[in-house]
Amino acid sequence: MSEYQQYSIREAFFCPENFSCIWLFLSTTDVSLFPDFPESLLVDNALLLATLPSLSTPQFLVPVITHATSTTRKRLVIVLFSRFFNTETPHSHLDQGYLASQAISHTDRWRAVQEILTYVYVQATKVAQDMGKVLMEIDVLLKGMNEDVDENLGVGMEIGFRVSGDAIPVPLPESVNLLRSSYIRAGERDPAAHSVITTEASTAGNVYNRPTTYPVSALGGTFDHLHAGHKILLSMAAWITSDKLIVGMTDDALLQNKANKHVMEDLTQRTRRVRQFLEFFKPGLLYDIVPINDVYGPTAWDPNIQALVVSKETLSGAAQIAKYRENKSFPALDVFVIDVISATSANLDHQDAMWLKSAKLSSTFIRQWIVDNEVQQ
Repeated sequence: MSEYQQYSIREAFFCPENFSCIWLFLSTTDVSLFPDFPESLLVDNALLLATLPSLSTPQFLVPVITHATSTTRKRLVIVLFSRFFNTETPHSHLDQGYLASQAISHTDRWRAVQEILTYVYVQATKVAQDMGKVLMEIDVLLKGMNEDVDENLGVGMEIGFRVSGDAIPVPLPESVNLLRSSYIRAGERDPAAHSVITTEASTAGNVYNRPTTYPVSALGGTFDHLHAGHKILLSMAAWITSDKLIVGMTDDALLQNKANKHVMEDLTQRTRRVRQFLEFFKPGLLYDIVPINDVYGPTAWDPNIQALVVSKETLSGAAQIAKYRENKSFPALDVFVIDVISATSANLDHQDAMWLKSAKLSSTFIRQWIVDNEVQQ
């Protein structure tokens, strides 16, 4: 039997005349059940494009994400399209009043969007790490129906994974259309999932009628060996920002006591990687990435910041910042908390929570893995 004819857990058919036609039917997402894919079926860099009909957790994408991650060696870019991601000011030659009217409040739907990002990142990262691809780069982009897709999105990619039967109602650039395609059958869709948008509980420190986005937002961190947890934090900060995002980057001088310090990325490397990711995720914003030597950073002297994004673990720092700004008579900051990437979060299922609890979504884990595997930086 030819390797192009049948190769999967249950029923996978690879068209022998046209390699671009690949169908995969999965009944499980346990990657330990995957056979080793032959080298001829693996790629270094891949795209995965999918449409989200609602803001519900996209469990139907698990088989698609699993297959795409399993057959990709180095980099996987997942692009999620939804009318709920539409921009208030359309950036497309398809500008239409109706499409713009479908835009949601980025602050009101904070929790729903971070849950989608977290779910997709966790599914892909678990598969990659289970297969020993700890340094595999995974990016998730959110695209509205009223904005153009970057014409270079497909440059350097070798294949475009798609969901069987999914018609993306956005013109795709030539760089994507020229890629060979792999259509994968989705999992079961939640019958309760629908497109109705309901009001969600506030996750900001101050409860009031919040703006849809903020002109200037801020966040801080070390961002060593940029991973999914960092990208969720950065993505959500960009999601609620309309003009400028300030990123406080912990200076090298404060990191001398970190475990496996010798394999840490220096400030220049960390800054470059964060900027590259942010400009890829949301081009058009001004990104001000500055070194910081304390918990405050620019929030201590810039009165024009309106919002602060923190993780559940760094929420205490937000309280310190609030008190400091109050003493200086600066405007209070609206605080947004990324809480779904915590190992104790109720927003994750048991398996995902246990996986996070094992500290596999952390820079400490990555540095230890690099040391254990003697990976050259």
